[in-house]
Amino acid sequence: MVELQTVELNAVFHALGDVTRRQMLRELADGERTVGQLAEPYEISLAAASKHIKVLETAGLIRREVRGRTHVCRLDPGPLASAHQWLVFYERFWTGRLDVLERLLRAEDTEDPTETNGDEE
Repeated sequence: MVELQTVELNAVFHALGDVTRRQMLRELADGERTVGQLAEPYEISLAAASKHIKVLETAGLIRREVRGRTHVCRLDPGPLASAHQWLVFYERFWTGRLDVLERLLRAEDTEDPTETNGDEE
């Protein structure tokens, strides 16, 4: 089960690793789009757009439906929840580390500046 989740998570992060695909997901958050509509802002061919869409589809981030000759895509945010859960762990880790650093810096700031470190003359 863990190995399957790792494979799925790898696919999600791979898909999110490209700016064009992230922007496509953003567009799909506002509603369904055709492949042509997704390709339009990027000055890429329909074939190139289709490759990006296939990566998003493989990661489970979008669903494609064929309506006649038109391919319509819609967002499937489920896999993003897994990625978010993975990131939250590291957010807690870094927040904890930064909290410790903040306490150390505050303690250093409140030390008595008249105290010496044994370097008295």
